[in-house]
Amino acid sequence: MCERVKLSVIIVSYNVRTYLDDCLASVRKALEGIEGEVFVVDNASTDDTLALLPCKYPEAQFIANKDNVGFASANNQAIRLAKGRYILLLNPDTTVAEHTLREAVKFMDEHPQAGGAGVMMHNEDGSLAPESRRAIPTPWVSALKMLGFSNRYYMSDLPWDKPCQIEVISGAFFMLRHSALDKIGLLDEDFFMYGEDIDLSYRLLKGGFQNWYLPLPIVHFKGKSTHKSEYRYVHVFYQAMLIFFRKHYSHLSFFYTLPVKAAIYFRAFIALIDILRQKLHL
Repeated sequence: MCERVKLSVIIVSYNVRTYLDDCLASVRKALEGIEGEVFVVDNASTDDTLALLPCKYPEAQFIANKDNVGFASANNQAIRLAKGRYILLLNPDTTVAEHTLREAVKFMDEHPQAGGAGVMMHNEDGSLAPESRRAIPTPWVSALKMLGFSNRYYMSDLPWDKPCQIEVISGAFFMLRHSALDKIGLLDEDFFMYGEDIDLSYRLLKGGFQNWYLPLPIVHFKGKSTHKSEYRYVHVFYQAMLIFFRKHYSHLSFFYTLPVKAAIYFRAFIALIDILRQKLHL
């Protein structure tokens, strides 16, 4: 890998032209003063994304997929082309503050053991998004969260206003050291969507790198790039949880893993029932 730029920004898009437009506008401002490049991988959108935005953002390289190949696979397409020392995986339904990219790159320069970094995510209403800092969903942590005890999973004891080491970085804003990816490998394409950020974070830690939370702001309009009221979302989300669990915890005893697997299936069933009730207006 021959580095030619400081930062490669990769955005995977699917039918979110308006949000992608705002995201690219914020990235354009935030990249001022940084030697960077931008990739947009469009997963066969049926809206007017590819008709309108390439001309508006000529500095971005648009990759048009004929099929929806999934989040992990689309990111890997651009990573293989990226020339940056750092790679930023960024959701299209986000906007970044003007100083966020500059300060994040500076932090990575000053902390060579940092394999990845996430930031302070704000919801659309201005509230802080708890998924800005997360723990690895071990069977114990997962069981606690499913029982309603989410403090450990969201690492709630950490301060919001200081850089902190965390375990899981959100895929909505995931800055990576390119050389770390060279060591641990690209995103696992067994994950179509969801779970790939947890898997990648875990592999960074296992590879000897540190994952960090940085108090740098972005806004995440959560769920705008997915449709959480659809059956497909439920299937893909909980399937991702099972893939992660089987990949990293298959060595544990049957009696230890059975309750967690049962809980995943149960939560999926409850989610499907809730969607059915909404569709029938019950």
